[in-house]
Amino acid sequence: MPQLNGGEIIAKYLEKEGVEYLVGIPGHGSTNLLDAFNDSDVEVIQPRHEQGATHLADGYARTSGKPLAVFTSIGPGATNTVTGAATAYVDSIPMVIFTGAPQTHEYGQGILQEIDRQKPGDFPSVMEPVTKQSFVVDNVEQLPRVLRRAFQIAVTGRPGPVHVDVPMDVQGAVAEVEIPNPATSRTHSRPGGDPESVSEAADLLAEAERPVIVPGGGTMISGAWNEVQKLAEHLQAPIIPTFQGKGIIPEDHDLFVGYAGWIGSTAGNELASNADVILAIGCRFSDLHTSSFEAGVSFEIPPSKLIHVDIDPNEIGKNYPVKVGIQGDATVVTNQVYDALRNRIDPIENEDNDYYREIQSLWDEWQQQVEQHLTDDVPMSISRVLASLRDSLDRDGIVVSSAGQPQETTNPQFPVYEPRTNISCGGFSTMGFGVSAAIGAKLAAPDRDVVDIEGDGSFLMCNQEIACAVEHDVDVTYLVLNNHGWKSIRNLQVNKYGWDRVLDTEFDEESDVDFMKFADAFNVGFAERVIKPENLDNALSDAVAYDGPALVEAIVEPDNPNSGAIVTGEWDLADLESEE
Repeated sequence: MPQLNGGEIIAKYLEKEGVEYLVGIPGHGSTNLLDAFNDSDVEVIQPRHEQGATHLADGYARTSGKPLAVFTSIGPGATNTVTGAATAYVDSIPMVIFTGAPQTHEYGQGILQEIDRQKPGDFPSVMEPVTKQSFVVDNVEQLPRVLRRAFQIAVTGRPGPVHVDVPMDVQGAVAEVEIPNPATSRTHSRPGGDPESVSEAADLLAEAERPVIVPGGGTMISGAWNEVQKLAEHLQAPIIPTFQGKGIIPEDHDLFVGYAGWIGSTAGNELASNADVILAIGCRFSDLHTSSFEAGVSFEIPPSKLIHVDIDPNEIGKNYPVKVGIQGDATVVTNQVYDALRNRIDPIENEDNDYYREIQSLWDEWQQQVEQHLTDDVPMSISRVLASLRDSLDRDGIVVSSAGQPQETTNPQFPVYEPRTNISCGGFSTMGFGVSAAIGAKLAAPDRDVVDIEGDGSFLMCNQEIACAVEHDVDVTYLVLNNHGWKSIRNLQVNKYGWDRVLDTEFDEESDVDFMKFADAFNVGFAERVIKPENLDNALSDAVAYDGPALVEAIVEPDNPNSGAIVTGEWDLADLESEE
């Protein structure tokens, strides 16, 4: 067996895992680890902030289905990864995060950047709630086994981030070790559902008059797009994805009816709330998706009968009672249900089908509502900008979005046609996520166009990562929708308390950013500001066609109701009750 130090063991194991990139920022707590990658096939990418490293790995995994590795130093470099780890954890996105740690013989001495007041070397406690598991490697001989376990845990079952704390002396220590073969610690099949439960689900669907299919992020992680579509077509059942399931079916398919929830479509909310049987696959039923569980607004379970499929049994029945709960992989179980259903009923025709006609009528009504926002007014609506962007992208173009107004409009209104072409932070709703996630998406899909849609406030939270895109010549287009402030939050304040109670969330002329000067300072090769809608098409097409990082700033209306989204459901934000 070869003699290798800790950094070399990590480098060689990542090669065996097929990891393309190690993403992070070096520091004194990671120098021994990083040195080994001078002689590795794994390319090192250095963002400008450790949060950006995790978001980059996140965007790569959402696009490719494969994890990257992130590395940081000890102390603040490590704590900077927490927001990105939490974003990935809530949305079940795999990655492995390596952090530096105090030398083992100095644990508890309060060395530079150590957290030691509760217990020595206590940073792993910070990562516990936002990772599937956190490992501490006490000696170099443990590394091969820990690495094998870390990746196994990250990618199997319900995926998610895993943390590995590697002390500085362990990184440099030498041992004779064998690098394990990752395939020997992986499941070689996916878990299917209990046959009796599958049969019960098929019986319910066969008897349903108004079935609805609700695919969530689990279907995207599993790659169940073909299975979901053929099952829906067999039943002629409308598909109402969650936003993490966006792209599971082409949005010009006649069974796609938009989304349910606060900013869902009218068609999605109407059909979901009046379904007799709901098949939910890999779906969490969050507050935004369910109109904060207000009965009859987006869902009414019961009387709707719920079939809930999820690889994580903790999600089944968590927010709604189930008629049939099936633990298993989304692809496998959907196939099982489809096969069982075919033995019960022939494919349902759409001719002379009142339910199918209702589906089409409700969808047409929703489309008319969206079109009302596509005016040529100045300042422009976000909807108008997105319509031009859609015309500028191929069907397989990838759009990335962070939290805030642009996401609230992009998710329900921007049509996508291919799986894994909508990369959007979900349950953690992280501002600035897209700036780095778009870099990761482009690295995962170099032959596809990638556009990150950001509000000006969100973009400024992680804008330094433009330097990473420029350094590595990553061909990403940044579309900054500038409404001069934190307008999504401002509108919440207005709705709850009135204009006279609004705290300052607006950027005035003195505090606003000149994004054209910003682009020049960061050496972005293409940058253009658009004020009038007639100039959108050329600016966006030129930016997407430009070979390298590009930026388009679109000046959009600052004072639109509901942040530009079309609110069709409800969202429960507790109001303060005044005392008499």
